[in-house]
Parts: sequence; structure tokens; C-alpha cells
Amino acid sequence: MELNEKAGRLCRELAEQADWLRVSVHRDHGAACVIDCGVQVAGGLEAGRRMAEICLAGLGSVQLTTGEPGVWRGPWLAVRTDQPVAACMASQYAGWPMNYEGFFAMASGPMRAARGREPLFEKIGIRDQARHVVGVLESSRLPPPHVCDDVARQCGVGPEEVTLLVAPTTSIAGTVQVVARSVETALHKMMELGFDVGRVVSGVGEAPLPPVAGDGLAAIGRTNDAILYGGRVTLWVRGDDASLREIGPRIPSSASADHGRTFAEVFARYGRDFYRIDPLLFSPAEVQLVNLDSGRLLRFGRPEPGILEQSFGNGEGPCG
Repeated sequence: MELNEKAGRLCRELAEQADWLRVSVHRDHGAACVIDCGVQVAGGLEAGRRMAEICLAGLGSVQLTTGEPGVWRGPWLAVRTDQPVAACMASQYAGWPMNYEGFFAMASGPMRAARGREPLFEKIGIRDQARHVVGVLESSRLPPPHVCDDVARQCGVGPEEVTLLVAPTTSIAGTVQVVARSVETALHKMMELGFDVGRVVSGVGEAPLPPVAGDGLAAIGRTNDAILYGGRVTLWVRGDDASLREIGPRIPSSASADHGRTFAEVFARYGRDFYRIDPLLFSPAEVQLVNLDSGRLLRFGRPEPGILEQSFGNGEGPCG
């Protein structure tokens, strides 16, 4: 699939409008193109929205919207895609943890499909033979040249054929692109539970957009809580109802024993070690499955506005 080519076109449009999007483009001759969307620049809502659509390889749309006031009275973020496996699993999922001396980032975007080293790609059967690769990094620093060069090496392209968009979760754009993962978290959870995600035809998701946090730990907590306790996803699927009824109750975050606490509390409980947290926690609060073959709608889970208020704040005091 031409995932990186589609994302590359969107990157060029973003770079051409860098000034009014409040992003900065860094490129030296023969080196990777790094687009700063919130590290050393202001960035903003539109930059984050475009980052999210690039992360979906141009196979989905992301929009600011309004949601149910009883759950969250602030803005919401809506995502939709008719190519859920390619957009979310082959591209958007942050399956490439980058850990170099002095630099760490969670990497997503269609460059993952060009690299193709994650076991996930064997399951979904998608690869991208790309001449130019695009990635999105969640990081508080811009990647140094040796990191960009290693990305190029692992993806099988020259350094000048790499574009990386970067924003920390403590920025507006970084918050937007993380919260735009409601559908992705549902699909990944289903895949981890052994469900054939190839049965999923289309997906729509929404999640509350939290206040931008003043530090990295609070930002991680709020963006996770937005999906865990406010995210709502509808998936259109093919096949039998019995298998949907069986897996349905296991999809929402409520299936996890760690459900019911803010993510910051869970994170602290496990010594800030992501890998000790129950992986079944990472999914939306509510999931609806629409069976295109039977016409039945099955709903599982529910939002937790009280936990969202605890995480986001009640409208008083600092947002850190």
C-alpha cells in the first residue's frame, strides 16, 4: 500500500503553510526533514489535527467537535476511517519505541509499514515499499541527526527521504494527535484478544480533548484518561453475532483490573513502568459493534465522567 506516499503529500501541504500553522521545518542538504509541531514552536490545534491525519497515512479524517456535556463540557476530537486496519494498525499505532542515548520517542506513522519489523505486520499482512517515509514522534526533543539516519537505515531509504513530525504531549498539537487514537486503541485491543481485525470495515471514534498539562507525567495521564474513560468507538464489522458477543465485554477499558483509577495513579502504582500496567486497560471506555451481516448493534462499556473530572480538573486551579 502507498501509505507513506499519501502521508508525504499531506506533509508537503503542512510545510508549505508552516507560518500560519506555527510549525517549523528543519532541513539540511542530504539530511532528513524534521517538522517541529510543538517542541520549540507554539504549534496549535490545526497542526495537531494534521499531524493526526498524517499519522493515519491520509486514510482517515480528524475533526474538533462537541460531545456529550454530561461526560465532558470541553471540546472533543472525532476520528473516522474506512480503512481501519491500514490507517490505525499499519500506520497510527505507536509500535516503534525509539531509545537512543539522550533521545527517547514513541514513534508512529506509515514509516512503520516500510520498516515492517513489528510482529503486528505478520498478522495484518500489510507492508509499504516506500521511496520516502513519514513518521510522527511523541517527544520533548527534536531528533538529532544520528537518530534520523538510523530511521532511514531501518526503513531502507536515504536520510534525505525521511520526514519526521515531532511534538511533546505537553503541547497543543501533541495532545491532539494522541487523543485522536480512539479507534486505534479499540482495534489494537481486539487484535491482542485474538480477533480478526480484517473483519472491521469502518470505524468512528470520539474522545474528550483535555486541557494541555504543564508537565509530561500529567500530560500522559490526561491523554490516556481521555480515551480510557471518555472514548467512544463504533466499528462496523462482518461475521457472526456470537463472536462479537463473546469478545465485546473484553474490549472496553473496564475489562481491566486497573480500571477505575486515573492513569496517573495507575502509572505511579507500577513505579512508572508502562510494561507492568495491564495491557487490557488501553482501550476506549465504550465500544459499539455494528454487524453488517446481521444488522445488530451491540454496545459494551460506558464513560466515566467522574474520573475524567478528577484527571482534567474541575475548572479551578492550575492545569499542571
